[in-house]
Amino acid sequence: MQTDIEIAQAATVKPITEIAAAAGLASHEIEPYGFDKAKIKLDPTVPRSKQLGKLILVTSINPTPAGEGKSTVTVGLADALAMAGKKTMIALREPSLGPVMGMKGGATGGGMAQVIPMADINLHFTGDFHALTSAHDTIAAVLDNSLQQGNPLNIDPRRIIWKRVLDINDRALRHITIGMGGPTSGVPREDGFDITVASELMAILTLSTDLMDLKARVARIVVGYTYDKAPVTVADLGIAGAIAVLLKDAIKPNLVQTLAHTPAIIHGGPFANIAQGTNSILATKTALQLADYVVTEGGFGADLGGEKFLDVKVPLLGKTPDAIVVVATVRALKHHGGVALADLDAENIPALTVGLENLGQHLLAMGRYGVPVVVAINRFTADTEAEIQTIKAYTEQFGATAYATEVWAKGGAGAQELAAAVIEVADQEADFTPLYQPDDEALDKLNAIVTTIYGGAGVELSATAQKQLAEFKQRGWDKLPIIMAKTQYSFSDDPKKLGAPKDFVIHIREFVPKLGAGFLVAMTGTILTMPGLPKHPAAFDIDIDETGKITGLF
Repeated sequence: MQTDIEIAQAATVKPITEIAAAAGLASHEIEPYGFDKAKIKLDPTVPRSKQLGKLILVTSINPTPAGEGKSTVTVGLADALAMAGKKTMIALREPSLGPVMGMKGGATGGGMAQVIPMADINLHFTGDFHALTSAHDTIAAVLDNSLQQGNPLNIDPRRIIWKRVLDINDRALRHITIGMGGPTSGVPREDGFDITVASELMAILTLSTDLMDLKARVARIVVGYTYDKAPVTVADLGIAGAIAVLLKDAIKPNLVQTLAHTPAIIHGGPFANIAQGTNSILATKTALQLADYVVTEGGFGADLGGEKFLDVKVPLLGKTPDAIVVVATVRALKHHGGVALADLDAENIPALTVGLENLGQHLLAMGRYGVPVVVAINRFTADTEAEIQTIKAYTEQFGATAYATEVWAKGGAGAQELAAAVIEVADQEADFTPLYQPDDEALDKLNAIVTTIYGGAGVELSATAQKQLAEFKQRGWDKLPIIMAKTQYSFSDDPKKLGAPKDFVIHIREFVPKLGAGFLVAMTGTILTMPGLPKHPAAFDIDIDETGKITGLF
């Protein structure tokens, strides 16, 4: 059996100029990066058609080590829609080197449902993440230089909240001390690193409507506080323009293609467990102006990427989804039902039935938004017909229908039934209702997320978090949208509580204000913004030969 990278390396790749032309882009609207990649220069604020395309949001159950294949289903569904004669585009996030070199893997789909060039996309691609890392760390360098040069802004080194970033999992950098080495080496203080995808600049890149909006958002970033506890911003540092210059190319969406040559826009990559988990506003809006159907996804499960897409991105996008697809696998549901990873290939209807409660809570959560919901069963070879039928019967209780797909093996041909269903439900009248209103109190927003989306009892704030909310209210920050930084493995803040736990409380230890991005991050449980590498990182298996051929990249 061929690996994903072997399938991608054997693919017939069309010139990106042909893909752009098929998408409706003129030659002057793209900047080719070699043969098979390009930046898009299209201005999404200038309408190209009277009506935006249909927007299909793909999300999933809570992920497990058994695998769900959300990106694979996203790509396969888009290819199936194209096969059905619909002008289709994909809008996805860019992979981070953290998972690529760590444990999870890449984010380009798999098997016959991939975006290509797979290796380039999973590695350095067009350099967007490097630009973000450099821009973020420029802010950090200028901030520390301000301390060194007499501290004219009266910054309290103990109250600096702007960490440095690196796009790789490196737990040793979570908490560090900088400025050691004498008077010429800076002011000693505690610091730390986040992974680049957790940077507020990543959130800003993905939520900005254009370059000037990006520059204005960068200026609003709070980097710390003065000795008088007044916020210090990037505007105070005087470098908003310089940061925008560093991101002038990164803000342009990237155009690639699937194995079946469906145009795909890949741009931005915030994680959904520590950030908002969606591709950029510019990418999605560009695709909506070019295609009749746009298939996009929210990171991790519907409790994270799905909710954040609907409550944070949709108001800025100005377009609500026409259909929501929740991806599930028999294997993952059995794992949520208590089956060990080694035993997942054996039929187990009782465990599957227990695990289905996880899918049920996601269907309740997504169904309350007023958008039609369908379920995609990403079928594995060991799945039995009885297990598939069990999922289908269970799904009907929620007014939704489940469709088995075989996109890894068959590409778009393995999702034709799902595509037909998506076309049908996307034409239904939707009555989108957000989870909360902008003027709702922060505590009300938090409780709405926990009780309605997670199925929990509510939130519990630490003394620090309570004090922060009181301070935010005084500053007028308390009405911002909420981004939950929470484990992806469970509805709760305990990754070991699989399935659909009830009556749990989400513990919020602190808030991180991100005024440039325009939201408050609620740090829950023991969630980390700088992951670590596993005992056997994926980097051990990646290699390259004298011809430049890469192996082991999934």
